[in-house]
Amino acid sequence: MRIQAENSVLLVVDIQTRLLPAIHTGESVLANAIWLVDVAQTLKLPVLATEQYPQGLGLTEANLRARFSANNIIEKINFSAVTEGVLLKHPEASKQQWIVVGTEAHVCVQQTVLDLLAQGLQVFVVDEAVGSRKPQDKALALERMRQNGAEIVSREMVAFEWLGQANTPEFKEVLTRFLR
Repeated sequence: MRIQAENSVLLVVDIQTRLLPAIHTGESVLANAIWLVDVAQTLKLPVLATEQYPQGLGLTEANLRARFSANNIIEKINFSAVTEGVLLKHPEASKQQWIVVGTEAHVCVQQTVLDLLAQGLQVFVVDEAVGSRKPQDKALALERMRQNGAEIVSREMVAFEWLGQANTPEFKEVLTRFLR
């Protein structure tokens, strides 16, 4: 199935200041997540973020956090962002397709993805925008999420499917700002 801009939300899971330095290729995960947030916001798509126990893990990385309004950042204690019931009640969460990025792939991302799938939602996990402390944990998480029905995609796959066609003002803006 294709990702449809009008039916999708981007979810950034727990890219936080105290956790990020421990993530294998964490700076790359952060850069790819920021890239997707910027593309989504350029296309006026909903973007949400979660923070896992920010008292312990810190807030969302500052450069990323600056892209969100406070009401689009959801604090949580459970590993799954779905468990506490706040995420899916958010006004921006009424979409059928969820594009998921963040950390850690084998903990909060995976549990959130499995719960979104259990709700009957379509989930797309962006390979280069998720990470774990250990590469093997990320690899196992991606495989498990795929086995349970999530589609593993790249950031450009998401962007081009959101765009749908060339020769539009949106395509030209994304091409100029993000793809050159």
